[in-house]
Order: sequence, then structure tokens, then C-alpha cells
Amino acid sequence: MKAVLEPLEGNKVKLSIEVDEQEFEKDVDAAFRKIAREVRVPGFRPGKAPRRILEARFGKEAGRSEALREALPGYYSQAVRDHEVDVVAAPELDIKGGEESGPVSFEAVVEVRPEIHLTGYTGLQVTVPSPLVSDEDIDAQVDRLRGNFGELVEVGRPARSGDFVTINLSGTRDGEPIGQLDLEDFSYEVGTDSLIPGVDGVLEGAKVGDILEFDSDLGGGSPVAARMLVKEIKEKKLPELTDEWASEASEFDTVADLRADISKRMGLVKRVQSTLALRNAVVEALIELIDDDPPDSLIEAEMERQLHDMQHRLEAQGATFEDYLRATGQAPEQLVSNLRQQAVPAVKADLALRAVAKGEGFEPTDEDIDAEIARLAASYNMKPAEARRNLERADQMLAVRSDWKKSRAMDWLLEHVEVVDEQGQPIDRSLLEPDQQEADPAADEAEQDHSGEEAGEQ
Repeated sequence: MKAVLEPLEGNKVKLSIEVDEQEFEKDVDAAFRKIAREVRVPGFRPGKAPRRILEARFGKEAGRSEALREALPGYYSQAVRDHEVDVVAAPELDIKGGEESGPVSFEAVVEVRPEIHLTGYTGLQVTVPSPLVSDEDIDAQVDRLRGNFGELVEVGRPARSGDFVTINLSGTRDGEPIGQLDLEDFSYEVGTDSLIPGVDGVLEGAKVGDILEFDSDLGGGSPVAARMLVKEIKEKKLPELTDEWASEASEFDTVADLRADISKRMGLVKRVQSTLALRNAVVEALIELIDDDPPDSLIEAEMERQLHDMQHRLEAQGATFEDYLRATGQAPEQLVSNLRQQAVPAVKADLALRAVAKGEGFEPTDEDIDAEIARLAASYNMKPAEARRNLERADQMLAVRSDWKKSRAMDWLLEHVEVVDEQGQPIDRSLLEPDQQEADPAADEAEQDHSGEEAGEQ
């Protein structure tokens, strides 16, 4: 078989494929053997009728037509592998010769993944939360712990955020009482925005005995006319911050030891969060470098992948798409729209990482591919040889190479982007490397992607 690759406009290529007569004759033989298994010929057991009998009975063209139908996709796939064509849609096949006899020639026009020229990625700056633990962070955590041991004390001043007020509340809509809002001696923490819209705004500054009237938008119709009586205002008095309190409230004997432990734990969490935020920020910055939307074929393929993942998750929970739509209140059209909104940036990120890999000249060696397959095999609890066979049968070896290159592109970006905190101050990169012995398992989970799904396919 010979194949010639010719680029076309519109992210398409043409493969001109020629199969010599002797090679294609094997496919004709296979086609007649298939016909023999499917038809009954008097005097012969199923599958045993010789080719010459079948040719006499059904004509030579029957076997050749079957061979063309069965064999051409295989020759096309071989040409795609030989030329490493990254196809993203089904091909259009056009037979040019050999339908009746002689060598077979055909053309395959197929859409391929576009290669974009990405500029600006070498000077990216991204902002992530600071991985450093401040004294204010520790103070806030200590105060939250003290809050568990706090005591509510009545005060004579106006209410402010953080106070606990006792109220009577009622509400009407269009003159009709709303039973759910009929509350007496209800305790509410000012500033939590957890009761009804607008309540915090009127409570701050209110005094005991005040009767507050305000409108609240609860949705589903006209605004609700709310009426509230402030009966009591209390503030939470925190226990004094002493070593004695620390020993009672924690496993530590002193406040200093407690603060040190909080600092250590918060530092680990913040470093992991900052590291994950860095990856997300890099991807978002890459997406911003691409102005044009990717081809619809890639967007639709990503949407299908998302639907496939969603289906697996729902099945694991014993649910269906219909259950999901009912639970989220979505129409099918809205779900499709949401999937498309998620697919566009995902495809842009994929194209951008491929562009970075090409720009930096990342190419895997055979040892790199072996290691990648071994990693995929381990994740599916199978031997590397079995995983390789599955990938080859599914024509996914090119995807394995691409995933390796995209992974190296991401690693390169993580090493080269400028990283600053919310105040624009540079961040020490050593602080973005969590201790692997203590790191949150979520960090490892976030590193996983869907690139190896095909390794488990049969």
C-alpha cells in the first residue's frame, strides 16, 4: 500500500491511497470466505464453498464489492497511522480505480486538528492566592476556635454584624400572610445573610424594641412585605486567650504551640491550594491568547466526552440523565448549551498546549512512550503489553504521544510563568511545592485527566 498526504484548505488533508492488485486479492479472498459463511450453496457445508463456485453463482463483482467495503477503512486507518494524521472527524472516501479489477486507488478527505500559532506564552504572568500564612490568618482561625467556647451576653447598644438578635418576624404578599415567615423568638446572627433578602441591612443599627418594616424579594411574584420586632441583642464574648484556655480547648499546653500548629496546617492547605490555582491560572491565561473559536467538530467531540463522563458518574450513583435534569431544573437544550460553554475553553486549552509543545520542540522518545503506557496500565491494573495492544487497536497511540507532549508543555509553563499574589508581589516558587509526605490527596487527584481512558477499552 502507498499513501500520499496532501494538505487542503479548511483544516483538511487528502490521503491518496493505492493498493496493488496482489495485496488487494487477499481481501477479495477474505470477502468470498465471508460470503461462503453467510449463504447456503447446495452440496457444500456452510463456509466450505470454494471461491470459483461462489464467483460462478454470485459473480466476481460480489466478492470485490464486499472487499472494497470491508478493506478500505483498514487501509485508510493504516495511512493515517503511517502519516500520523490527527483526524477529528470521519473521512469522505472516493474510489478512483479498481472497482472491477486491477489495483485499487481511492482518496480520503478528512478534517484534522488545526495547529495554531501561539504568541505571548513566553511572557505570561498569573495571579494566585498567596501560599504564606499571615498572623491575621492565624488570628482568625484562633478566634473561630474561641467562638466555639464563646458566651452570648446581652448588650444595650444597636445591633451590628456578628451579633445574635432575637426577633419576631412576619410577612405578607399581596395582603396574604406567608406562613413560613411567621417566626417568634427566632435567634438570628446578623450579617450571615441566611434568613431573607434585606434583613441584614435593616438589622444593623437597630435597637431593642424597634419595629422594622421592609420589602424582600423572595422570587415567584411580587415583593414580600416583611415586619420584624427586635426583642433582644446579644454579642458573643470570646474566652480570654490564655495558655489555660488553650490547654482546655486543644491538645496543646500553650497558645504559642496552638498557633504554631495552626500555622503548619494552614500552610500546607494554602500551598496545595496555591499550586492548584497556579495550574488553573495558567490554563486560563493560555485561553486568553486564543481569539477565534475552535472548529465545531472539536467542540462537539469535547461535549460528547463530557456527556460520557457525566453518564458514568450518574450511573455510579444509580441515576439517569432524566433524574439529573429534574434535580437541576434544566431543559435538555439548556444542558447542551452549558456543555458547549464548558467545551469551548477546554478545546482552546488543548490547542494552546499543543502549540506550546510544538513551539518548544517537545517530542517523546520510545522510552517516554513506554513509561507513559506503563503509567496508564498501572492505573487500570493491567500489564503494559495489554494496555499497548488496547491502545493500538483503538488507534490511540497518537493520542498517547499528544498527551505526553501536552503534559511537558504544562510543566514548562509552570516553571516559566511569572507568579504573583493578589497584591502583585512575586511568589517564591519553592512555596508552591507541597511536602509530598503530607500533601492533601486532592492535589494528586487534581493532576489526573481523561487522557488515559482509552487504555482500558477492549
